[in-house]
Order: sequence, then C-alpha cells, then structure tokens
Amino acid sequence: MSVMSVYVDAVARPARALARDTGIVMARELRPVLADPFSVLFGMVQPLVFLGLFGPLLAGSLGGSEDVWPWFVPSIVVMTALFSTSTTGSNLLYELQTGAHERMLVAPVRRSALLIGRSLKEMVPLVGQALVIVLVMLPFGFRFDPLGGLLALALLAVFGVGLGSLSYALALAVRKQDWMFWLVQQTLLYPAMILSGMLLPLSAGPGWMQALARANPLAYVVDAERALFSGDYSASVGWGWLAAALTAVVGLAVGIRSMVRSAD
Repeated sequence: MSVMSVYVDAVARPARALARDTGIVMARELRPVLADPFSVLFGMVQPLVFLGLFGPLLAGSLGGSEDVWPWFVPSIVVMTALFSTSTTGSNLLYELQTGAHERMLVAPVRRSALLIGRSLKEMVPLVGQALVIVLVMLPFGFRFDPLGGLLALALLAVFGVGLGSLSYALALAVRKQDWMFWLVQQTLLYPAMILSGMLLPLSAGPGWMQALARANPLAYVVDAERALFSGDYSASVGWGWLAAALTAVVGLAVGIRSMVRSAD
C-alpha cells in the first residue's frame, strides 16, 4: 500500500465513523417524530393562524389575494421554520433534566455527532411542514415554480440546521437555569421576525429599521424564498443561500463546541 493510500485511509476513517454516529443519532431523534406526526402539525398552529387571519387583511390592502400569496406564503414557510427550530432546544433541556443526555454522553458515539445528528433531524419536519402549507394554499390561488420550490425547501433545510444548532447550544448554556432558554428565545425571536420583512414590507420603514434588517440573516432568507417560489433566480437567491450557509456553519460550530464541553 502506498503512502498516499495510507494517508487517504487515515483521513477517511474518522469521517466514516462520524457519518455513522451522526446517522445513529439522527435516527434516534427522528423516531419520536415519526411515531407522533401530530407533534409536527402542532408546531404549525401559530404560522397557520397568521396565514388565515393576517393574510386576508394583507390581501385586502393590496386589492386581492392573488397579489399577496406569492409574497406572503413563502414568509409563512420561513416563519414555520423559525418557530419550530428555535424551540427545539427545549427537547434537549428535558433530556438534561431527566438524565437522558448524560446516558447519551457515555454512549460510544462522538460528541460532535450528538449535535450534528440532532440538527440534521430538523430538516425532515421542516420540509414536511412546508409541503403542508403549500398544499393547503393551492386551492386559494397560490402558484409556484416547481424547481424554485424544491430549491426553496433545500434552502429552508440548510437554514433550519443552523438555527436548530443554535437552539441546542442555548439549551446547553442555560441548563442550570432552564427558564432562561425561553426568555432568550422569545427576546430574539420576534425582533428577528419583524426585521426580516416577513409580515410587512420594510421599504416604508425608518432608516434605522432598514439598517437593522440588512444585518439580519433571516431577511435574506425570506427574500430568497419569495424569489425561488416565484421562479426568480436573481441575486437575492444567492444572498439567501449565503445567509443560510453562514447560519448553518456558525450554528454547527457553536453547537458542537457546546456539546463537547457539556461532556466535561
């Protein structure tokens, strides 16, 4: 065997082990979701309320529902991702309280896989929830570009992995004061949502609000989702993918570091 082959094998072996451990953790986390799919639907209650009550008001202000749904439905899809993934750390808090997390720490899996597997799990319910919203809105006149819709779901999945990782990191950081999780989550959630232009256009807002929106990664994801569902592959799509990718990278880095430290 050549030196190069030995080197390649030495590099690939840990990667294969990490992928195997990640798959094990992801399957463990998906089991309750598949066993109780109604929990996924329950996470859609608030976004559907916005869609059912706020949507008609917005449609009336624009002179008709056909004008507003291509703008508003992608917003609700992102809102669903925001609400569900930002609260997923509460599941880890429960495991910390019951001792289940400590049992996982002594399992023969890599600590980083405990975080990556959990975060990748978020892609499955996210895509399912987004599909339900799209199907519900089809009879009301919502139309979308098929390829753009697939890319929009992929973008949402990448963003959800990052946001879910940050939620797990927050849970680990406040595990001794679990009430802090909800305080921080609620404090950050609604300003981020408003400053993304998710519910109302920010073009008529004051300059300071538009400046804060430009620093909000969620705003770029929302713009990209609207563009993709409409079949518009302009620069906003690239900015959206960049924002989602950076969120995923930062979230995984912070989450893995928190998970590894929790074992100490």
